[in-house]
Amino acid sequence: MPDRTRPESPHRPPPAAILLVPVAVALVLTLFAWPSARLEPRDLPIGVAGATVAAEAIEQRLAARGGSFELHRYPDEAAARQAIEDRDVYGAFVVTARGVMMLTASGASQAVAQLLERAASESEARGRAGAVEVQDVVPAPRGAALASSVLPLVLAGILAGVAAALLASGGLGRVGLLVGGSVLAGLTATAIIQSWLDVVGGNWAANAAALSLTVLAIASFVAGSWALLGELGLILAALAMVLIGNPFSGVGSAPELLPEPVGAAGQLMPPGAGGNLLRSTGFFDGAAAGGHAAVLVAWTLAGLAALLAAGARNRRLATERPPIRAG
Repeated sequence: MPDRTRPESPHRPPPAAILLVPVAVALVLTLFAWPSARLEPRDLPIGVAGATVAAEAIEQRLAARGGSFELHRYPDEAAARQAIEDRDVYGAFVVTARGVMMLTASGASQAVAQLLERAASESEARGRAGAVEVQDVVPAPRGAALASSVLPLVLAGILAGVAAALLASGGLGRVGLLVGGSVLAGLTATAIIQSWLDVVGGNWAANAAALSLTVLAIASFVAGSWALLGELGLILAALAMVLIGNPFSGVGSAPELLPEPVGAAGQLMPPGAGGNLLRSTGFFDGAAAGGHAAVLVAWTLAGLAALLAAGARNRRLATERPPIRAG
């Protein structure tokens, strides 16, 4: 006999809705695994230094690799080192009187540093003066842990945005909670990854500011989306940061190693911009930080503008609502 203990709900989805599970699995796996499975250099900025025939030969071999490298020529080792410290290039082949030297910067990307070391070991320049000397100009002994900080920052931003929307009713009150919560999250994160785990170096206050701004950009966007569009806005904003911003950030590798246009797009979202901003403040004394900070400020202003606009809309609707007459 049919089970009469549970009445059928008229709003129950059909059994075919179970097909959404494999669709969701395919989508999430694609967004997270596809960029990592297709890592290879794509217009990766690399320097070549030295005025000898050997330097020209190295440049020609790198240029022959089908657009893998974006080559920058420097007159000597000092200029190449400065370019690395300014974050103009990830590394450089340097031809000196002693032979060929490979300059890397694991602070910019450990994945790229390892790639360049392999390229140096495979270079035909080895036959000229034995093994190529490798020097890490901007080392990051625990830099691999930096990528593990991205998702916690994304989650902190989402939680801060939700908390601000729930704990305050007015637009200005929510803005205050967003700023206060983001600053507290940034200070806590800096205490953990710098003071305790020693993942990054550099100026403590600058790192705290970078982390706080990253959380604020995400939180503002989440809170603004919720204020304008309700729960749907919250869900879409959170999914965008977790499923797109996080895997496309390139913090664990480098934007130039990700498939196009994922690498460039990821740097226009808070996780990618925030991760690279932290690299600049944590390893390069703030070099090349301006562009990443500008992206975070733009997301912050957009979110705050949406939050204030929603508050103004709600006040206008409240004044336009006809009074309820006692009957």
